Amino acid sequence: MRILFAGTPATAVPSLRRLVADGHELAGVLTRPPARAGRKHVLRPSAIHAEAEALGIPVDTPTTLKDPDVQNRIAEWQPEAVAVVAYGLIVPAPLLDVPEHGWVNLHFSLLPAWRGAAPVQHAIAAGDPVTGACTFRLEKGLDTGPVFSSVAEPIGPSDTAGDLLGRLAEAGADLLAATFRDLQDGRAQTAPQEGTATYAPTISTSDARIDWRDAAERIDRHSRAHTPTPGPWTELRGARVKLGPLTARPGVAGLPPGRIRASRADGAEEVLVGAGEGAVALSWVAPAGRKPMPAADWLRGARLEEGRGFDVKEAQ
Repeated sequence: MRILFAGTPATAVPSLRRLVADGHELAGVLTRPPARAGRKHVLRPSAIHAEAEALGIPVDTPTTLKDPDVQNRIAEWQPEAVAVVAYGLIVPAPLLDVPEHGWVNLHFSLLPAWRGAAPVQHAIAAGDPVTGACTFRLEKGLDTGPVFSSVAEPIGPSDTAGDLLGRLAEAGADLLAATFRDLQDGRAQTAPQEGTATYAPTISTSDARIDWRDAAERIDRHSRAHTPTPGPWTELRGARVKLGPLTARPGVAGLPPGRIRASRADGAEEVLVGAGEGAVALSWVAPAGRKPMPAADWLRGARLEEGRGFDVKEAQ
């Protein structure tokens, strides 16, 4: 089948590779334009851009799909279907009917749960025990189209968003490949989404800040949902401090929100921070401009005054 692929991050790479391996004709790749990254803000192509060039597939990096010239270029590729995996641009209605088999989106949730840009992060933060991936046909609404197929994936108690996305990227690639086999063979069928919709809007850096007034279990989930990106963080004396995943210690009492205390558990030293209920254990800490270090090493070097802790957000 002649396919146009639309995707951007590393989680889309397994799907692109799988479609190529299955013998489909990749007419081209749509991806987001190169973005500035790193301390030197160097322009870097997306993971899909780099992979497509390595595979010898033509790449287009429009900033919008609403431009008539862009729409004409897509039509000139004459795709029979478009595969979409975490692309990041809205597909306008005139383009939906260009390919015979439509736009097939691989989404990392079990729709209608967590429609939107950050389904994995929101699933972890909400404490869902299970999530998954599904393929569905794009239509005008936000992730509202009929579903081809799905696969479930349990969320482990220590899973970060990075861990879960890594597994779903591989399972999703298999699912997308199976959907395209069915499309090619004329066996593909869809079913309308059923159940109550929940939404997963884009996550910003400000969303990843830890609120020490929350319960320990909620802070644990919040930190894992934002790992590795944008990364959980807090402030100490007004300066930003990056944190690794935090582990709930709900049985700890008497430690006020944000207050830091060294402790020992199973013969090992750990650093606890008070929460609204219970406490959490730090894994690693990275003060501004410094590399991550084990929490115990950081605390020894920080030389905090007795009773000192991380800054606590004011109630809003």
